[in-house]
Amino acid sequence: MKWLLFISRILVGSLFIVSGLIKANDTTGFSYKLEEYFAEDVLNWVIFQGWEVGLAMIVAIAEILLGFATLAGEKFKLNSWALLILMIFFTFLTGYTAIGNWFFENPDTSLTGTFEGILGFSAENIHYFKDCGCFGDALMLTPFQSFLKDLVLLVFTVIMFIGRNRVVPNSHSRDLFIYAISIVILGSFSIFVLEWFFPVVFTLITFVIMLTIKRLSTSDENRGWVMAIAVLLVSGGFTYYAYAHLPVEDFRPYAIGKNIEEGMTIPEGKKPPQYAVNYTMKDTITGKTKVVSSDKYLEDEIWKDKQLKIVETSDQFLVEEGYIPPIHDFVLEDPESGEDYTTMILNQDYVLFWVQYDMSKTETGAMNDVKKLSEIAMQSNFNVYGLTAALPGEIDEFRHKYQLMFPYLTCDATTLKTIIRSNPGLVLLKNGTVKGKWHHNDIPTFEELKNQVQASS
Repeated sequence: MKWLLFISRILVGSLFIVSGLIKANDTTGFSYKLEEYFAEDVLNWVIFQGWEVGLAMIVAIAEILLGFATLAGEKFKLNSWALLILMIFFTFLTGYTAIGNWFFENPDTSLTGTFEGILGFSAENIHYFKDCGCFGDALMLTPFQSFLKDLVLLVFTVIMFIGRNRVVPNSHSRDLFIYAISIVILGSFSIFVLEWFFPVVFTLITFVIMLTIKRLSTSDENRGWVMAIAVLLVSGGFTYYAYAHLPVEDFRPYAIGKNIEEGMTIPEGKKPPQYAVNYTMKDTITGKTKVVSSDKYLEDEIWKDKQLKIVETSDQFLVEEGYIPPIHDFVLEDPESGEDYTTMILNQDYVLFWVQYDMSKTETGAMNDVKKLSEIAMQSNFNVYGLTAALPGEIDEFRHKYQLMFPYLTCDATTLKTIIRSNPGLVLLKNGTVKGKWHHNDIPTFEELKNQVQASS
């Protein structure tokens, strides 16, 4: 039990730190995932709607704090309770997602029918998740993989909870031993799996701060709280910085240096994934309904039965794995005519995008800077466009209100959220390659923009 408890502490503590840093690096992205879970057609936790960003920050900071506390052995009884509650919550979310996805993908099985009768749900109405957002865009896991990961972590957490009375704060030598092993595990995962060195630097600095506090502390009773406050300040500072500017590390396919057109290409020899939908079929004579997948609809030639009528079509779900290009929904269209400008714009020399996924949520305090920079850039032969998911009437009203001279194109809202974590956010392209990105808190002057252009030439 002693060694099992020791291994559990190191594994859970190290993984919580990395997982928390991934979320802290992109709390805006994590908040988008929480929005999905809180929606009425999913968990119906509408009481939390509007608080997604704050909750994303709290969860990220809590993971980091609990990870360091687990390794240090400080306030372990309290820490073990917090870990257990958090892991039960995470396991519930990933389990809900994985099981719900299975029902959605297998609506015709007897097992699905049995549970539909017991629990009173309909498989075709389940919200389909492609991922749970546990590791953000840094490491994409399927809901089932995430569920298995959380089950394993829950086992280690239960072990720590059972042995919580046996853990005491580390001695100095034990600190060094545990921290060294943690750096090896955390570093291996961060560098070789995530290709991100920052967690190693962050963890080393935090370990030094914790060791310094421990050495200078004169009160064993308050030492753990002082260390917790220090970790809270460090992790909170990083979380807020990444939120108020842009993620320190951009794991998305629109990161600086990425070419959008290349990201949309399926390599030779690769097959795309196969998707299907569920049809709700109604018998026009008996009035009874049943759900069949589009595959069975064709294979069993159900379409020949004129007595059956399709009354509802579900969202797509995955049938067969295949290569999914990192970018697959990047389409730029004229809001009025629907004409596709994607290829033309990706082949233009220098392009500035003002990205506003939702005009009603735009930080309007930045619009004077947007207008000023855009006018100077257009006079200097930059191609400037606004990208939004808004309707034509809303676009016209917004343009007139802020006297914006550049044209707007429409694009999928989820794609725009992925391109940049800012509303508005500025993106610089050269022949389809991302050369610069700025949060609305960091809108550059035209001189700074020119310097970026020269540096990227």
